[in-house]
Amino acid sequence: MIGHQIKNYEELATTPNRKLTLDIIEAGMEAINTGKVINSSISLVGDILSVQGKKFNLAKFEKIKVVGFGKASADAAVALEKILGSRIEKGVVISLQKAECDYIETFAGAHPIPSRINMEAGEKIYEIVKNSTEKDLVIVLVSGGGSSLLCYPESECVQGEQLYNSFLKSGKTIAEINTVRKHLSLVKGGGLAQAAYPATVIGIIFSDIPGDNFENVASGPTYRDTTTMSDAEKIIRENNLGDFKLVETPKEKKYFKNVHNFVLVSNKVAVEAMAQKAREFNLGVSIVSTNLYDEEEKAAKKLFLAKKDNTVVLAAGEPRIVVLKKGGKGGRNIYMGLEVLKDEMANEKNLTNSVFISFASDGIDNSDMAGAIVDEKTKEKAEKSGLEAGKYLADFDSYTFFQNTGDLINTGPTGANVSDLIILLNKK
Repeated sequence: MIGHQIKNYEELATTPNRKLTLDIIEAGMEAINTGKVINSSISLVGDILSVQGKKFNLAKFEKIKVVGFGKASADAAVALEKILGSRIEKGVVISLQKAECDYIETFAGAHPIPSRINMEAGEKIYEIVKNSTEKDLVIVLVSGGGSSLLCYPESECVQGEQLYNSFLKSGKTIAEINTVRKHLSLVKGGGLAQAAYPATVIGIIFSDIPGDNFENVASGPTYRDTTTMSDAEKIIRENNLGDFKLVETPKEKKYFKNVHNFVLVSNKVAVEAMAQKAREFNLGVSIVSTNLYDEEEKAAKKLFLAKKDNTVVLAAGEPRIVVLKKGGKGGRNIYMGLEVLKDEMANEKNLTNSVFISFASDGIDNSDMAGAIVDEKTKEKAEKSGLEAGKYLADFDSYTFFQNTGDLINTGPTGANVSDLIILLNKK
C-alpha cells in the first residue's frame, strides 16, 4: 500500500497503540477497495466474461448495458469499463460523485435525501433497462446507499424523504426501512429485474448490510422480494410513520429466471483483513459480530466485555441511535466513540493500553469525517479543554467534541461501503 488512506494519519498516530489501530483499520479499507474487488472477481478472455468463476459468452448478446447505484457504483463503473470497454452499448450510474467514463454516463446524486438529480438518473436507468430483450445483457452495479440514490418514479423520491425523516427518529433497523422502501418503488424489491425481463441480468453486489441479507442492499432491485405490502403497512403503522402510497413488488419467478447475483464484498471481508493484520502484529483476535444492530451503548459493552490483554476486538454492523435533538453534527460512529469515552473508558483502570475506533467504511459518518479515535490522550485533551462528553452526547454534537480534541478520522469518500467497522485494541 502506497501512502495512507486516512488523510490525517500522521496527526492521529501519536502513540504506538494508535498507530497499530490505524494500520489495522487501513488493512480493512484496502480489502474492500472497489476497483481491486472488481479486478479480482471479474475477467474477460476473448468473448468469455467470468464473474467469480461463472462464465458468460458475450457473443450471444447483441447489447451490453450497465446501470448502477450506490456509493461504490462510480468506482465500479470505471473498473468495469476497463474490462469491457467498447462492448458496453450504454450505461448510467448514480453515486455520490461523478467518474470519468467513456461509455457509462455518471451522476452525482444526493444522499440520504433524494434530489432532482436522483430522479433524473433513476428515470434514465429505468428506461435503459425496460427496453431490453432476451438478446441483451444487463449488468447492474448495486452498492450501499443505493436505496437513497436510486429512486423511481418521482412519487417514490418524494415519499422517500418523508420516510427517512420519520425513521431517523425511530431508531429502527435498515431492514425495516428497506421493507417500506421496496413498496414505494418500481425499481426496488426486484422491480429492476422485472423491468429488464427477458434479458440476462448480472447483479454485482457490494454489500453494506450486516449479516448475509444481501437482498436488502439498495433495497434489492435484482432480488425476488419476500416481503409484502402488508409487512410494509405493519411497520408504518407500528412506528406512526405517516401516510404512504404503497405498491406490491413482483413475485413471479419468471422475472428472476435469468438473473445471476454475485456478492463481491461484504463487511466480513473487511473484518477478516483487519483480523489478519492484527495477527501479523502478534495480537490475539476476537470477532464479536459482523451483524451488530444493537443500540450503541449495548454494542460498545459487547466489545469491552470481550477485551483481553494484547488482543484486538472487532465488530461490524450498524449500531442504532435514536436522534432526539436537532442542531448537532456527526453520525453514529462518532457518537459511539463519545459514548465509549464517557462510559466504558471512564471505568478503565489503565487507559494507556486501550484504543477504540468506530468507523464508517464509506468515509462519511453523516459528516465529512469517517469516525473518531478514542484513548487516554483523547480524555486528557478533553479534560484540559473543559469538554464534557455528557453535554455533547445530549446535544447529539459528537463531531464538535472530537473536532476540539483533534481526534476525527478523515478519509474523504472511500468509494466503498460495507457498513461500520469497529475495533478495540488492548495492548500493553
